[in-house]
Amino acid sequence: MRASARGGKASTVGKTVMQLELRFETADSPQGNSAERDGSSPARSGEEPKSSLTTRRASPSTLFEGIASATNLRKAWLRVAANDGAAGPDRESIDDVREHADEVLAKLRRELLRGSYRPGDIRRVWIPKPGGGQRGLGIPNVIDRIVQQATAQLLSPLYEPTFHRSSHGFRPGRSCHTAIAEAREHLAAGHGWVVDIDLSKFFDRVHHERLLARLARRINDARVLCLVRQMLKAKVVMPDGVVVSSTEGTPQGGPLSPLLSNIVLDELDRELEQRGLRFVRYADDCNIYVRSERSGRRVMASVTQFIERRLRLQVNQEKSAVARPEERHFVGFRLQLMPKSGNVVVMLSMRSRDRIYEAIREKTPRTWGSSIKACIQQLNAYLRGWISFFRICSSRETRTFQRIDSHVRRRLRVMVLRHWKRLKTARRRLLRLKVQPRVLQKWTTKGRSWWALAHTSAVEKGLSNDWFALLGLVSIEERWRALRGENEADSSGQLLLSSR
Repeated sequence: MRASARGGKASTVGKTVMQLELRFETADSPQGNSAERDGSSPARSGEEPKSSLTTRRASPSTLFEGIASATNLRKAWLRVAANDGAAGPDRESIDDVREHADEVLAKLRRELLRGSYRPGDIRRVWIPKPGGGQRGLGIPNVIDRIVQQATAQLLSPLYEPTFHRSSHGFRPGRSCHTAIAEAREHLAAGHGWVVDIDLSKFFDRVHHERLLARLARRINDARVLCLVRQMLKAKVVMPDGVVVSSTEGTPQGGPLSPLLSNIVLDELDRELEQRGLRFVRYADDCNIYVRSERSGRRVMASVTQFIERRLRLQVNQEKSAVARPEERHFVGFRLQLMPKSGNVVVMLSMRSRDRIYEAIREKTPRTWGSSIKACIQQLNAYLRGWISFFRICSSRETRTFQRIDSHVRRRLRVMVLRHWKRLKTARRRLLRLKVQPRVLQKWTTKGRSWWALAHTSAVEKGLSNDWFALLGLVSIEERWRALRGENEADSSGQLLLSSR
């Protein structure tokens, strides 16, 4: 719809919105709940509370213009450029757009206001999942990412204040750490069993009509709804070049996808709240905390039925379970309630522990061709980021951090030995590193692998912990202690965080 015609067609827009809402409401539920259509409030509609429904409603005369405003598009472009990212199907990179950004934004604004803008295709990329299998990412063109970001910037203020406080994913001021902090509160309150619900391919199975129906409840601008519909329906270019149509799902990888996923799953949050359940959700990972295994199995059955019948999503039965929290992986951590003290300790999940060892192996290859300092610099960047995320682990994981440090040094010792190539050279270098001759005399190398040699006393004395410290190698344990801070730890050794 052209911007110049919106004044004369205000009534047409209003009728279009009413028609869209009516059609969306009909598709909202497979049962066609009459209570929703006549305006009454069903017991388990998943609808927002009345207070949230009466909050800011978008004006048909301003919302779309706000998305297409020069200021908003410029802000969106700066965000997209800062995030960088790969090119979409058109192969136009961030740098390509940056060269003529002003012209691109001006043209994009004209197309949006004229109604001639059409999203391009989305490039599908497969990345390995830590637990096995592959996750599909959708990479839109840079221009489309700008439009998605501009739309998210206008829609987020409408929805963010009304999202449930137990939703922590993709929200300002919230993170995995706040999710863990709230989960600790539930365990400390005596809810010692967790109903761990895993949604199977959530981003690929979002029902388009149900999502648009929820948007239409708060957005009165038909042009915005049509723009979102076009984004959802954008075709996907597979790695082999085959182009497929999108009938469901919100491609993971676009700036708008996180907000849309929270809008979809907010219905689940409201349902769990209405049932009086304690839960923590981070994106599509949802943990419900109950007092007994029996009640957990009952909750699992009823919530699964709601998700599959009402939300039209699929629960992965193999990965979902009712168990003790210490047996489950949640945003990289495990939680355990200590019976005697009542404290809740935070530990690494087994998946996170395996992942750090795998990453270390990848970053310390035995065939490393550059200097050892260059390898340490690259490794340090990863280790700093890793421990910054896992800094909330309790003191119970001290030994784990020490073992990780030891493993890193041993990998580096193997690399140094291979750089020396010959054992004769290794003996000479170790003598220069102040290793006693009597120690080298006992150094048996015959038939030993590089990995075994790296664990001998001669190598460990020569390539000591202090030697690596002089090269600037980050220690996981020392970094953890520094980040943790004695004044921020409680008696259980757990870093205190607020879930509010």
